[in-house]
Amino acid sequence: MDWLYYENLYNDEGKKIVCGIDEAGRGPLAGPVYAAAVVLPFGTVIDGVNDSKKISEKKREYLFDIIKEKSVCFNIAFATAEEIDDVNILNATFLAMKRAVQGLKESPDFALVDGNRLPSLDIPCAAIVKGDSLSESIACASILAKVERDRFMKRESEKYPQYFFEKHKGYGTKIHVEALKKYGPCPIHRKTFLKKILCHE
Repeated sequence: MDWLYYENLYNDEGKKIVCGIDEAGRGPLAGPVYAAAVVLPFGTVIDGVNDSKKISEKKREYLFDIIKEKSVCFNIAFATAEEIDDVNILNATFLAMKRAVQGLKESPDFALVDGNRLPSLDIPCAAIVKGDSLSESIACASILAKVERDRFMKRESEKYPQYFFEKHKGYGTKIHVEALKKYGPCPIHRKTFLKKILCHE
């Protein structure tokens, strides 16, 4: 398959700096939602890059540094659990994406965004369904966002060991739900995600 199909398509239309954007952590019960924006040198394909959900944690960690090293520029941003509760997960995801783009050292003139809906950006963009399996720059962004978020949740597990965040990264696994019912939520839990689980509260 042509991992650069979309990058080349918009490059041919005169877009010189195309960034890929993806998120990590929309579904968990705890922690921020992360987003990354990546600009790769024209024609660059990094061996082993794919949708972050399709590769092992060990391989994601390995590729994380390679992507950062080979990119023209990148930025990783997030929206907090409090922001998710305030504006809902979709809008918080868009907020993280916007922050990721705004923090790039070079201003892109086009963005490829994973999914079927678009954040409000200051540049033109295109939504690519399953983009993390179709676009090199989106796939790179998915890896950066996923690794950075996983690292955050591992750090938080040291503060809140009773929830085992290092194992499930905040997703609603059996062990996580049991801990929630026993201990109640901690400050990084998304309160709006817990209503059905903690309906007695």
